[in-house]
Amino acid sequence: MTTISSRDFNQDVGKAKRLARQGPVFITDRGRPSHVLMSFEAFRQISGQTESIIDLLAMLPAETADLEPTDSTPAWDRIGGLED
Repeated sequence: MTTISSRDFNQDVGKAKRLARQGPVFITDRGRPSHVLMSFEAFRQISGQTESIIDLLAMLPAETADLEPTDSTPAWDRIGGLED
């Protein structure tokens, strides 16, 4: 268990995040515990959450998405664009 003051947390958030990978970090305000920082994976474990289909889809690489139009006609011709 790691405890840091809110002042130290504000001065080095990255350090607090690194510590949270190893276990919960208790953040104190005026010497009293006020918050707990933990990794998202640890949160999921204690809350009983599992991966949803949305989480799995979000992990897909961007190049798997087909962003090209299926019609080879230029866009301005499809919408009645420029005429002679």
